[in-house]
Amino acid sequence: MLETIDDWGPEKVVCVSDTRTGMRGVLVIDNTARGMGKGGTRMTPTVSVTEVARLARNMTWKWAGVDLFYGGAKAGIRYDPTAADKEAVLRSFVRALRNEVPDEYVFGLDVGLTEADAAIMLDEVGGRSGAVGTPSALGGLPYDQLGVTGFGVAESLDAAAQFAGLEVSRLSVSIQGFGAVGAAAANRLAELGATVVAISTSQGGLHDPDGLDVAELLRLREIYGDALVHHHDSAKPLAPGDELRVTADVLLPAALQDVIDEQVAGELAASIIVEGANLPTSAAAQQVLHHRGVVVVPDFIANAGGVVAAAVAMDARTSGIRPDPSAVFALISDKLRAGTTTTLAESRAQDLTTHQAARQTAERRVHEAMRLKGRLPR
Repeated sequence: MLETIDDWGPEKVVCVSDTRTGMRGVLVIDNTARGMGKGGTRMTPTVSVTEVARLARNMTWKWAGVDLFYGGAKAGIRYDPTAADKEAVLRSFVRALRNEVPDEYVFGLDVGLTEADAAIMLDEVGGRSGAVGTPSALGGLPYDQLGVTGFGVAESLDAAAQFAGLEVSRLSVSIQGFGAVGAAAANRLAELGATVVAISTSQGGLHDPDGLDVAELLRLREIYGDALVHHHDSAKPLAPGDELRVTADVLLPAALQDVIDEQVAGELAASIIVEGANLPTSAAAQQVLHHRGVVVVPDFIANAGGVVAAAVAMDARTSGIRPDPSAVFALISDKLRAGTTTTLAESRAQDLTTHQAARQTAERRVHEAMRLKGRLPR
């Protein structure tokens, strides 16, 4: 069940299932005042309607936060993404949403899905316009391969450091989650000169106060995936959750939602937090961090690199012209750096948490669109 339905949305919730494949899924279209619904599709064994609805609302703020004209939406499939019959389940899910795709929603990528899965979704829809994040061989913009979201997270971190009067090259960073986002962020941070001192995966963590070799971590990830932590000889192993508390200037949560509550927020050593994951901090935690003076870049600003790339890909799908990755990276850098600096400045000026400050801007943009379209009183 959904926790709330309010003036903002959701506008539409579609639950689907298929007895033959065992597929169960949901699409939540939260708000389309500024454009059609767009947000990633995730596949996990535990995905729920409430989880997808929360993520869809976050997408509403994310699109408005970077001032791009799409609406918040998200989809989820409750299934094991490592199962041998994943393709059959995925195709079943796409067919079940034929009334909504591509007129009201376009498939994208989230937890559990890859560019290869995007190609399958596109094939099942039967046209160029049904999915984004597809492989470059199909004229798409492969988000995970390019690392657009993680690149944007690192750019946001650099902007936050500059706002605080710090140099990113002098900062130590702990990264929770070394998947597509965390790994790409680490790669960009290494280019910027930051020192990555800790990382974690679903199978454990690694810590070296003198700095981990990011290139070696990326090589091991390519071979072993999350099990890379068992194939690194020099770093100290970390228990799950310890990467949040290690001594580091910056914490980059890039795994799952709801990992930093009020208690954890009071224990963190980091002076800067850049949210690579969606919804990693609770509202109470955000207040604690604000009162402690910790600089926090909200998720719907910091990890919006994916939606910027999606917007470019959405335009490209109609023109048939392959997107230029270098132009995409430049656009991500410009938008996320500007959004980060503006959010931090408004938070300081109004004594608001950074989430409140960023959401205030996003809500104003969505509210104005709703009013102009007659969805709210003029």
